[in-house]
Amino acid sequence: MTTITAPPNRGIRQIPAPPEARELCTLAHIDYEDAFLIDAAGPVERRTAEEWTRQLMGALPTTVRAALWSTWLTLGLRLGWPRDGRRILGWELRRSEPNVALLGANSWIGMPAELLLVRHDDALLFCTFVQHDGPLARAVWAAIVRTHRGVVPRVLGHLER
Repeated sequence: MTTITAPPNRGIRQIPAPPEARELCTLAHIDYEDAFLIDAAGPVERRTAEEWTRQLMGALPTTVRAALWSTWLTLGLRLGWPRDGRRILGWELRRSEPNVALLGANSWIGMPAELLLVRHDDALLFCTFVQHDGPLARAVWAAIVRTHRGVVPRVLGHLER
């Protein structure tokens, strides 16, 4: 995976995924989850959760967006065209409410995933949920999970700016 650089992530911290976030996930089962809280410098209600999600992906340099998209495809995610306005960087928008945006992608290898952004008064919660349906999915995820855990805070750091 391409190295993604961003400024220091002072306002981003990893937390356990809250139960209410897990309840928003539509996967049949969750085999991997992580959650990051992004402290906001001001009120976050100026944008909906979907707008924040679009801002997050839009704030990334073009090379980073391209690297993420191609990596997700390599991992077997079934994404749409990244410039399709009904999607967010190829991910299907499965739920959009003022405080919740849920993106999802099916998988060619049995590893569907969802990305969740929840808007709070003074913070944004970003979660990743992954389902493993078989040994190939488990092996692929085991090979990249460490990279994933390093990349997510760097990507979120672009939003923090």
